[in-house]
Amino acid sequence: MTVSAPPPPFPDALRPSSLGSEGMAAASHPAISRAGADILAHGGTAIDAALAMAAVAWLALPGQCGIGGDAFALVHEPDGTVRAFCGSGFGPDGGTPERYADMPRLPRHGALSVAVPGAIAALSALHRSGATRSLTDLWAPAVALALRGVPCTARTAGDIQRHMPRLASDPDTAAALLPDGVVPPVGTRLPQPLLASSIERLAADPAAFYTGEPAERAVAHLNGLGAPFSGDEWAATGAVRPEPAPRRRYRGHWVYQTPIPSPGWMVLDQLAMCEGELGGAPLSALEVHWLAGAARIAFADRYARAGSDSDGWRRGGEPATVEAARARIRAGDLPGPAGAWPGGDTTSMVAVDGEGRAVSLIHSLAFTFGAGITIPGTGIVLNNRLGRGAYLLPGHPNEVRPRRRPLHTLNAWLVTDADGRLRHVGNTPGGDGQVQWNAQLLSHLLDHGAGPQAVVDAPRFSVFPGSDAGDLGSPSELRAEDRLGPDVLDALRHRGHAVVPVGDWGAGGSAQVVSVDHERGCLVGGSDSRQEGVALGV
Repeated sequence: MTVSAPPPPFPDALRPSSLGSEGMAAASHPAISRAGADILAHGGTAIDAALAMAAVAWLALPGQCGIGGDAFALVHEPDGTVRAFCGSGFGPDGGTPERYADMPRLPRHGALSVAVPGAIAALSALHRSGATRSLTDLWAPAVALALRGVPCTARTAGDIQRHMPRLASDPDTAAALLPDGVVPPVGTRLPQPLLASSIERLAADPAAFYTGEPAERAVAHLNGLGAPFSGDEWAATGAVRPEPAPRRRYRGHWVYQTPIPSPGWMVLDQLAMCEGELGGAPLSALEVHWLAGAARIAFADRYARAGSDSDGWRRGGEPATVEAARARIRAGDLPGPAGAWPGGDTTSMVAVDGEGRAVSLIHSLAFTFGAGITIPGTGIVLNNRLGRGAYLLPGHPNEVRPRRRPLHTLNAWLVTDADGRLRHVGNTPGGDGQVQWNAQLLSHLLDHGAGPQAVVDAPRFSVFPGSDAGDLGSPSELRAEDRLGPDVLDALRHRGHAVVPVGDWGAGGSAQVVSVDHERGCLVGGSDSRQEGVALGV
């Protein structure tokens, strides 16, 4: 009798997974993880922990996220209920297609790139949904850190160096991030007293950011810079409520994602295309081909028919569409590029408590330091999501229009078994790389049974471009980390992929994954070695 050889083992991680029994927090910076672990250690829930972590992230990773950005979260409750919180905003009410008719595309920076920030609205709704402590208490550690100053990391110093001319051109931004007019050396404390006051004020009254004096100040400043906000779109953005989370069966599990305008549906569609084709040799040329092909088709679908206020995106998950996509991947008949960069600046975090409650939260300014504009007197840097996400293509479902949210890159996921028990929760930053790397993380977990640290450290790859507004029409590439190995990269070239090696760890992202080991009664976490994060167990 012939016995089949087992598939090769999954690649080793750089370090072991972290363990916990009563809770776990994972994020891309140790201070963020500690904020969550401290809350969990003192009896707080995963919701409490995630809210505390979000506020510390504004200080520890100022290029990636902030009050002036957006946020999306998934919450799993102990009874198996899963809810989504989507905080993304509208462009200006005066931002009609005619307003931008003389532009080839929206600016990527400056006032015309700004959408109303949705992060505070989403976090406030998350707090109302089941936090056990006040926002004032949960954000007090962030206020203290803002007053003292968080030491500048190599990541933040590099971000400031790369964007120095843009940051220097805005007085309030320069005052916070360029002390004495120079890039701060690594380790320099960066106190932000204005931001401390804003955090304290919004903890007491988050609605003020949308209907109070902070909103009035933001609108007046943006109007003065030429952005046609009315103020009414700020009030409308502040109304965030829990939403059902879309889900799909994969390998006997339920995978949940964040709803439109998040691209979570793209992750679910990629899994549908790959169902039954993965699970052999991990990260083989065949597996990479299937995952990359599914990503390419998902981006083509997004570009062809997705919009935040339409249902065209749903077609990609229909059985006939999935089967047609699978046939294309088998034949190597992949669509041409649409236009996205697997980058951007975002950060994500995970919190799980001992009751089975979990939060996957991701927030962002879109690109590094967003629009590069600070609301005067607040320390709040504004996003550039409109400039990144909306199109100036007449009649397109993602064409810029008043009260239409631009399509997003942020998405978060979690996995349950058939009975609704939490099994895995995670996310990664990375612009349009997110939907690709999240599909890869889920495949590593569910097709190969890999542990969290091995999953987040695994060699990574991404198709370029996808569908970002500023990169439409760029040549097609498959950007892959060299750790996939020369044989795999050569085999992918023979399959027709234009492979571009990006170094051993150069693909991007900073993934966080926490798994629940029900058999042993513990939590197992991993934090991406591409950044300085850590998973802390309680």
